[in-house]
Amino acid sequence: MITSTNYANIFLKRKIVIIGDLVADQFLKGTISRVSREAPVFILRHDETETRCGAAANAAVNIASLGGTPILIGLVGNDNNGELLISSLKQNNVDIENVIVDDNLTTTTKVRVLAGQQYAGKQQVIRIDYENRAAIDPTTITKLLTKLQAASQDADAIIISDYNYGVANPEIAAAAKVVSRESNIPLIIDSRFNLEDFHGATSATPNLDEFEQLGGKDLSDMQCDEIRERLGFGSLLVTCGNEGVLLLEKDKPPLRLKAVGSLEPVDVTGAGDTVIAAYTLAIASGSSFAEAAGIANHAGGIVVMKKGTASVRIDELIESLKTGSSEKTQA
Repeated sequence: MITSTNYANIFLKRKIVIIGDLVADQFLKGTISRVSREAPVFILRHDETETRCGAAANAAVNIASLGGTPILIGLVGNDNNGELLISSLKQNNVDIENVIVDDNLTTTTKVRVLAGQQYAGKQQVIRIDYENRAAIDPTTITKLLTKLQAASQDADAIIISDYNYGVANPEIAAAAKVVSRESNIPLIIDSRFNLEDFHGATSATPNLDEFEQLGGKDLSDMQCDEIRERLGFGSLLVTCGNEGVLLLEKDKPPLRLKAVGSLEPVDVTGAGDTVIAAYTLAIASGSSFAEAAGIANHAGGIVVMKKGTASVRIDELIESLKTGSSEKTQA
């Protein structure tokens, strides 16, 4: 049985392919100086802008910070934000060999404006999204498929991170399922809007809102598991905010794990990326779905107490597993 004390050594040996949408998460921080004379609005004096890894890139950063080896496959534009994102990936020990720089694309960027008075904490006041609107060229799709095939040869698992920006298209999904089946490695899905397009994958980690899009609110246990069965997944790990997680597993009763740590999160930005990283590493290391759900629940509880898009270190996870608990209840 895998224990909390030896996850550091086990995760270190796991190679995880992450393919999907790469996003530059930017945090523009400023100080409120005065009210504008042009309109009844505050004037924000810019202090700094920090670029962090978002979406699939954040999942890769979390794989690295938990001790695994991420193989990240995705696209950025040939622009300043793409360069900043690649620089952030390098700083977080993520190999960028399989990241394609495409002149025809714009790097999807989410700018969160954080404002506050001098010497006071800063709060997010607005988010501005710069989304790539150009179609991905068929030649580029072919390059992604080639990289997926090559990178998966000695991988322990595959993550598809679908934020609906085009990389996780039907061709990629089909190819990943073939590789998963032929190599006998798990395929784990995080899809914002298109979970039904990944029928037959090993597992997925939707949040409660995404899950309710599939079947409505206030679902019974039986209805929840019917959704899992309809999707053809071996399991579904539904993250439920401060109510913890719900695990739906084939031929087993639903399992709820209470939230770990504070019920008042500091920032939930990117928490789903942390959850899928920890969950996948655990499954790839031989944990059962239930054991992996517990590990992911601890990782999620840690990361929501950090500001901005963040990651969980393996020592933080081990300490949480040693000292905390993830109380189980039958749903």
